This record gives sequence, structure tokens and C-alpha cells, in this order.
Amino acid sequence: MFKKVTMMVVCLCFFLGMMAGSASAQKVIKVGMGDPIDSDQGAFATRFKEAVEGLSNGEIKVELFPGGALGAETEMLQNVRMGTLEVAITAVGNMAPFVPQFAALSYPYLIETHYDAVKATTGYLGKYWNEISKEKGGFEILGWTYSNFRYVTNSRRPVCNLADIKDLKIRVPQNRVILAAFTAWGANPVPMAWAETFTALQQRVVDGQENPYIVNYTMNFHEVQDYITETHYQYSLQPMIIGVNTLANMDDETRAIIIRAGIEAQQYGLLFQVLEAEKAKQAMQAAGVEVCELEDEEEWKRIAMEKVWPEYYDFVGGKEVIDTMRKHLGK
Repeated sequence: MFKKVTMMVVCLCFFLGMMAGSASAQKVIKVGMGDPIDSDQGAFATRFKEAVEGLSNGEIKVELFPGGALGAETEMLQNVRMGTLEVAITAVGNMAPFVPQFAALSYPYLIETHYDAVKATTGYLGKYWNEISKEKGGFEILGWTYSNFRYVTNSRRPVCNLADIKDLKIRVPQNRVILAAFTAWGANPVPMAWAETFTALQQRVVDGQENPYIVNYTMNFHEVQDYITETHYQYSLQPMIIGVNTLANMDDETRAIIIRAGIEAQQYGLLFQVLEAEKAKQAMQAAGVEVCELEDEEEWKRIAMEKVWPEYYDFVGGKEVIDTMRKHLGK
């Protein structure tokens, strides 16, 4: 009897050990992002999580860290490059210090339509960005978050033409091309960390900022901004990135799942943005925000192309980068 009990205990311990080993073997992928979970970044990341966990039958767990929980986007990007963070979603402007060519995607009025945005991130240009990312940045692009055009908000007055924006203090990312563009248009651009933006708007340290409708709404900017202007100078693109070594060190099955999930999330994210941007606009209007369409946007474009474009070819890796984009955008 004692031998039977002993054998049962041994078997039970072995079984529990196997179960514990199986649980500890579950892969975990952390995803960091700067925006809230109900933003377009959050929608992209949530779909990525669903796809990875579904395709792996739960063997791979994806943990999401929205709202800058893992640090600023630049910090997360650096951690992805080093391999201490698996995945992050970052704005292209924050990628430019590591890969200068990405600043070309910030060129004012280079991407002018939703079609341009998709062309710029798929096909030849999609491969182009990924190869540059691997070579110069040490990371790969799993998919792109499409966040629509960056619209200018402010708390002082309606901005419907160039004269209206004169001297307004507009928070912008630390991006030389965007700084130059707003300066050329007569505004007073103020580079500022994303995490500081809401407080700066609330305390009137700056008059306004510029972001797509979904970001503006989910960040509650309608609580501290009275006006929004539908500018189309830049389409906000935010790639999901993974370290080259992180991806290379995965087994073939896991790597295939991660890559497929990135593609699925990109497709989902584009549809999410198209449908939800209009809802965000209506919600902001319902909250009292006044929307204005530019009366003279062709003049904004002319100034940008004549005064900004030629001065920053070297900054984006050479004029050939812009020429390559224009060629494949059909311009």
C-alpha cells in the first residue's frame, strides 16, 4: 500500500511539474505605445494581440502597455532596438533620429490623400522602409497604424487661412521639418514632449497642437481647445516595430505568426481609422469645438514646397528619398 501511495505521489509531482513547465514556457510579448488604449494605436495593438493569441492557440501571450506606460516613444524605440522590449508603436517623427529617411514621411504636402498613405507604406515603398529600418535602425516594421491627417487645434481663435495662424504658439513634435513648416506659415511652433502636451494646453503655455481627430478626441483635447482646422499637410503614420534580433531569434512558427498578425492588424487599423475618425469629429463638435476648413490650402502647400522642401533634403537622407517617394506615389 505504501509503495502504491508513494508511486502516486511521484506521478502527481511529475504531472504538476510538467504543467508548471508548460505554463512557464508560454511566450510573452510586450507591446508599448504612447497613446491610450481607445486610440487608433490601441485598436491596432488590440487586433495584433487577438491575432497572435488566436493563431498560436494561446501559446503566445501579448501584453499591451498604452499611454506611455513603458516610457516615451523614443525610449521605447531604443529599447526595441536593444531587445529589452519586444514591440512598440511609434510615430515616424520619433524614428527619424535613428533613421533620417523617416523624416521624409513628415514632409508637408508630400502625402495628400488616404490613397497616398497606403501607397507610401505598401508595395515597393513598404519594402523600401523596412529595408532601411533593418539596415540603419536595427528594427523591422510589422505593420503601419494609419491615423489620418494632422489637424491643428487651438484655444484662441478660428484658423481658416494663413493670416489666422500668425503668431499662434503651436505644440509640435521635435521634428525640424514640421518646425520649419509652421514657421514658414507664420506660426510660433514649440517643440514639446507628448506627455507634457495636455497640461501645456490646459495652462495656456501653448495655444494649440496638431493631431488627427481620433487622437485629439481620445486625449480629451476638446476639454481645453475650442477650435480645430482641417489641414492636410501631413498624414500621421505610426509603425509597429520589432527588433531585428528579437524577430530573428524566434522559432519559425512564432515568427510567421508575428508577421501575419502585423499584416492583419494593419488592415484592421485602416478600416478602424476611416470609420472612427468621423465619429471623433462629431463628438468634438458636440462638445463645442468649432471646425474650420482652410480657405487657402494651396497657398500653404506652395509655401511648404518652395521654402521648406529644398532646405531639408539633406536632413531626410538626400533629395533622392523624396524623388523615390514621389515616383512611387505617381506625382
